[in-house]
Amino acid sequence: MMEQYTASENRYNDMVYNRVGMSGLKFPAISLGFWHNFGTNGNFDTMREVCRTAFDSGITQFDLANNYGPEYGSAEENLGRILDADFRPYRDELVITTKAGYDMWPGPYGDHGSRKYLIASLDQSLKRMKLDYVDIFYHHRMDPDTPLEESMTALADIVRSGKALYAGISNYDRDNTEKAAKILRDLHCPFIVNQRCYNILNRTIEEDGVKEYCRSHGIGIIAYSPLAQGLLTGKYLHGVPSDSRIAKGSRFLHTSDLTPERIQQIADLDRIAKERGQDLAQMALSWILRDGGVCSVIIGASKPSQITDNVAAVSHTSFTEEELAAIDEISARVK
Repeated sequence: MMEQYTASENRYNDMVYNRVGMSGLKFPAISLGFWHNFGTNGNFDTMREVCRTAFDSGITQFDLANNYGPEYGSAEENLGRILDADFRPYRDELVITTKAGYDMWPGPYGDHGSRKYLIASLDQSLKRMKLDYVDIFYHHRMDPDTPLEESMTALADIVRSGKALYAGISNYDRDNTEKAAKILRDLHCPFIVNQRCYNILNRTIEEDGVKEYCRSHGIGIIAYSPLAQGLLTGKYLHGVPSDSRIAKGSRFLHTSDLTPERIQQIADLDRIAKERGQDLAQMALSWILRDGGVCSVIIGASKPSQITDNVAAVSHTSFTEEELAAIDEISARVK
């Protein structure tokens, strides 16, 4: 039984807070994601400790989705328990977000982007988290089978209902980001952010133009998988640790991904990080935050020490031209 939690009085001293697009909302430069480690396969006391350490470090944003687990919905349920145990008094200091767009329940109404699915899913999410509203509700992915106007109107109506304060999209490319922004602007809906995968090894948001579009049109970008599912932590330089995602059977990273070329690429990036006085994970986070084009990075954590280590990245986001050029060259070797 943990003792009653009182947040650190110094929790805002060291974190950087970045404006989200042209909105009045600010994100912490580092946010905590519940994609992994917060489902039925996690230890609840560890989850609480991770959240406590995050909030005490100035991480005010908890990022979820309806089907985060495993099992589906369990991350939201566990957040509800964590809020009850520790964070209800601090609700107004937290940005809590969730999403819908991927498979959630059986049948034709539990997936994709229909008005029925999005509204029903958020109602379920609020019940699991025991909240009256979320700060941001995202459509989780583009859906070619549903008119974009239908999905975006559902987001606007959700915000108008008070069940979300802002609308967001996730995994939208440049063209659909532009179209969604126009629809939501015409509906006078506060659409503020696109959540995309972005890291040193995956630069799709630069290549497809969405990073520059969002920057020039007042839309924030928040990056998920900033450490490339753990590749950019250095943990795989000397084999596969027993507690790693690969060892546990990750859907997104496999032993076959650890080619000699990839290992050498990671080792060379790790060398640059050490020369900067950082570990590889810290440098990977700093690199994303280097130019102001991304307002926050979403980290996962299986233990509190990972939070502390990663938060140190916000104080060292400047790079020399030589460092950036070397990182670019190394990154281009293996796609």
